[in-house]
Amino acid sequence: MLHALVIGQAWPEPRSSAVGGHMMQILESFLARGWRITFASAANAAEHKADLASQGIAEQLIDEHFEHFIAELVPDIVLFDRFAMEEQFGPSVRKHCPNALRVLETSDLQSLREARHQLLRRRLIEGLDPNDFRALFNTSGPELFRQMAPTDLAQRELAAIYRCDLSLIISDVETDLLVNGFGVPDYLLHWCPLMLDPTAQTLRPFAEREHIVTIGNFRHAPNWDAVLWMKHNLWPMIRRRLPEAQLHIHGAYATPKALALHNPEEGFHLLGWAEDALQVMGNARLCLAPLRFGAGIKGKLADAMLCGTPSVTTPIGAEAMHGALPWPGAIAGTAEALAQACVRLYSDEAAWQQAQAACAPLLKTRYDRNRHAAALTERIEHSLAHLDEQRLYNFTGAMLRRR
Repeated sequence: MLHALVIGQAWPEPRSSAVGGHMMQILESFLARGWRITFASAANAAEHKADLASQGIAEQLIDEHFEHFIAELVPDIVLFDRFAMEEQFGPSVRKHCPNALRVLETSDLQSLREARHQLLRRRLIEGLDPNDFRALFNTSGPELFRQMAPTDLAQRELAAIYRCDLSLIISDVETDLLVNGFGVPDYLLHWCPLMLDPTAQTLRPFAEREHIVTIGNFRHAPNWDAVLWMKHNLWPMIRRRLPEAQLHIHGAYATPKALALHNPEEGFHLLGWAEDALQVMGNARLCLAPLRFGAGIKGKLADAMLCGTPSVTTPIGAEAMHGALPWPGAIAGTAEALAQACVRLYSDEAAWQQAQAACAPLLKTRYDRNRHAAALTERIEHSLAHLDEQRLYNFTGAMLRRR
């Protein structure tokens, strides 16, 4: 039986963020393979922390004795939850567990997200049209590389990828950027998207749904930026055309600053934590996710697909989520086009039903839980079996580990 040690930046909270949900999907993939798991973190346990012990996962608080703990544990696999954990604990793992396969869960490329954030800030500072971001959304791969490459964040993130034996990449667009932009060997990367299991529940029809909804952790900067854009620009456009429409915004860790935006008279509702995100999404007529920057793939939009709820988003929101398949809703790069799409899908039952029908094929093609779980564990086992050879050819990683 293989033993996996996961070093978490935080304890997983699957009901608070897509990051927490993806981590639980990875852990469940390991359990299904019969592996033993120890999850370790220095973070305080939050209110919505997953009950790992109930699933047979051992929990270990990281303290001053953690290095001794690693030396005694001797795991076969060590998975770092984002690159900062590899930076902090990688040296100890390499010292005490040199034969353990080192895996990095990137979640999304933080350096890509930050590069796009800086591009957005620059555009806003320059006073360009605050409602037309088509040029920003069309930033090419080479342009993104030039924005990212000089940054400390990108250099740290790429160094961690090279120091590890395998990195899990949630977005195939990010894989392309790493391979064709930064020259990372593809044998160091594994595409690991959200692993979803659509239920056989009956989806509520158009007539039984109401409201426009968005869900997202308020600690995540792209979500907060989207809330502000909706409040000041996008929602007034929609509200003028749909005066009875209500926008419900749910998310964990809503701050007083966010809750102050709550204005029922404008149909703008800041509702905080959603006990059951899928129930909220399944009752909504439409999901709105006007993300102006970000990376990875978006949990709120995946939830919308699971619930058969059409969604309206930007090219950033839809990036890497649908491949060549039609989007179950609309994608637009301006506030005006986003508003028009919301009005059409909210009011036109035939258009809404067509968008809903696109959800199931997309889930089956891109996010099948069983297929991706098997691919992940098989890739890890293959890397373990060829570890010496893989490390021999990863000469850049070998150099970076000499410190």
